[in-house]
Amino acid sequence: MRRPCRPHRGFTLIEVIVVMAVLAILALMAAPNLTDRVVRKQVAETLEHVAFARQAVATKHALSGTFPADNEEAGLPPADRIVGSFLSSVTVRDGVLHLVFGNGANGALAGKRLSLRPAAVPDYPQVPLVWVCAGGPVPDKMAVQGADATDIPALHLPPNCRPAAKPKG
Repeated sequence: MRRPCRPHRGFTLIEVIVVMAVLAILALMAAPNLTDRVVRKQVAETLEHVAFARQAVATKHALSGTFPADNEEAGLPPADRIVGSFLSSVTVRDGVLHLVFGNGANGALAGKRLSLRPAAVPDYPQVPLVWVCAGGPVPDKMAVQGADATDIPALHLPPNCRPAAKPKG
């Protein structure tokens, strides 16, 4: 007498291990992309946080036609007193804001610097300043002030802060 075939119930150990290995590989592939997104979000939030410092530099420029040499001349607190969730200091140097990341910033940002440089229309101080983030593009007919000291990889910067593409040719 033949035994009837029993239906297959459940998975074998090998099948479970293969599925788990595939899921682990997919998770490892997605993790860097998620980290990059978190870092860009932290940079963007910090840029909003320092709007008052941009305004202080713009006010000094509008009133005197010159850029402030340092935090004191801009009417701002000392660099190490301007802090935020992801920010450890903001230094004004010849009108340029140098932001140093720290506190709760992602490890990829901790200790890194981002420069915000003011761009103005020469000889027309009544035209509002435009802020150039890192190596971002400078608007036509405007002159940017100061040097970019950004050391954050372009991958971790918001799109408007990434270096301008060089035209081919």
